[in-house]
Amino acid sequence: MKFNPDDIKKAANEDFDAAWNHGKNYISETKLNEQYPHMTLRYGKPHPVYDTISKLRDAYLRMGFEEMMNPLIVDEKEVHKQFGHEALAVLDRCFYLSGLPRPNVGISDERIGSIRMILGDIDDEAIETIRKILHAYKKGEVEGDDLVPEIAAGINVSDSLVVEMIDQVFPEFKELIPQATKKTLRSHMTSGWFISLSSIIERSNPPFNFFSIDRCFRREQDEDAARLMTYYSASCVIMDENVTIDHGKAVAQGLLSQFGFEKFMFRPDDKRSKYYVPDTQIEVFAYHPKLVGSKTKYSDGWIEIATFGIYSPTALSQYNIPYPVMNLGLGVERLAMILHDATDIRSLTYPQITQYSEWKMTDNELARMTYVENVPETAEGKEIAKAIAAICEEHGSTPSPCEFPAWEGIINGKTVKVAVIEPEEETKLCGPAVFNEVVAYNSDILGVPDNKKWKEVLENHSARTGVRFLDAFAAQTAKDIEDAVAKGEKEVETRVRIVKVPSEINIRLEPIAQRYITSNKKKIDIRGPVFTTVRATIE
Repeated sequence: MKFNPDDIKKAANEDFDAAWNHGKNYISETKLNEQYPHMTLRYGKPHPVYDTISKLRDAYLRMGFEEMMNPLIVDEKEVHKQFGHEALAVLDRCFYLSGLPRPNVGISDERIGSIRMILGDIDDEAIETIRKILHAYKKGEVEGDDLVPEIAAGINVSDSLVVEMIDQVFPEFKELIPQATKKTLRSHMTSGWFISLSSIIERSNPPFNFFSIDRCFRREQDEDAARLMTYYSASCVIMDENVTIDHGKAVAQGLLSQFGFEKFMFRPDDKRSKYYVPDTQIEVFAYHPKLVGSKTKYSDGWIEIATFGIYSPTALSQYNIPYPVMNLGLGVERLAMILHDATDIRSLTYPQITQYSEWKMTDNELARMTYVENVPETAEGKEIAKAIAAICEEHGSTPSPCEFPAWEGIINGKTVKVAVIEPEEETKLCGPAVFNEVVAYNSDILGVPDNKKWKEVLENHSARTGVRFLDAFAAQTAKDIEDAVAKGEKEVETRVRIVKVPSEINIRLEPIAQRYITSNKKKIDIRGPVFTTVRATIE
């Protein structure tokens, strides 16, 4: 398809949302959950880089570009053809591929003895089979991952014995050192474009409009907040007899306007790569309102986000390409950082790796990871826990000594009577902390009373665990009674006094939450005077 710069802009200005959803059929999450009530269905979460790639693909396709996959492994001679005398500087940043050589392994009489000690008393024919397979491996007729099964099948022994034989008898395999080839991992998408375009013109005539979004590799001296050794390039080319830098400007505007960029500046690039025509290598600066006032060097809203230029006829002639070619390249991660409010490319790309990203958990998440550890298993046990809580709620302030029956019933054929008691004088049935609730607040786990002092904390309902000290104690007590019945005991008493740590009141944090709190030097403050006792008799 042939079009001019105005066509590119027009295609890009179509309604973004309508185009985005065109031809896609969605089934609502609610409908799916209704159809499959035994399952919990939810939408997944895309990685920010792949999410950006997906949107870039759609943006290019809307602008009339055809997607292509370029060679990833490039011989160094291609770099010399493309960059001329600059090739050495480029190759200095390239990763070279290497491979293990195939060892020439001989089988001496001494080794034959060792082989028979491992494999058993195999005959000379089996030894010759091993020799032939090793020779075929050396010549490349047998692949490395087929070597062990080939020998095992050839002499009718187990794979494990063959592995032991190779390990013990043929040290050459352990001593292999990788040998470098002249193949490199692509450091610029341009390396692939030259190869692809030179083949395409042998079969069809321009105009061509292609794009490719794929990995490139660059041997940086170090990785930092702005650079990684592997990155994604969103690159496109237009091959046309009449192509100009105006096409580059139009593609940049058409592409980036779909991501919220509003204004553009074009400046000559001082780097002046050898494969571009002099004075056609242009840097694209785009304005995005999201950047304004941000804590980055782009707080004025402007960011350099792409580069384009016209390929040099000298470089094109190395591939017998007689037509001019405009190329535009854009770093996907840089665009993703803008779209996802990221300041460090490492944490954006590898958020799961601790050294690259700050670990953040919300109070809501911490609350969900805090729970009652021991709970009753029977229906009667659950009734007991509720009954204990009800008695404490109703009579917790009653002066002691006092005793209140809480539950009576049958468990496993035995009569169980449960009472909340306080035998000591001049106190109350329950201590003042019995109604404290466990909450997450500013990454701390706290046990707090329901009063004005903690109003702000308790207003965040999603950060409340819903677990009071009383609830956790009642659950532990009911579990103790169930266990006592099962063991044939006649009486069981569960008592809690001053709580100093969560385990003393039957509260537990998942290890992840515990690790997060500790690593961030936050605190777990679940303590207070509970002073509550429950006694059960079993007949």
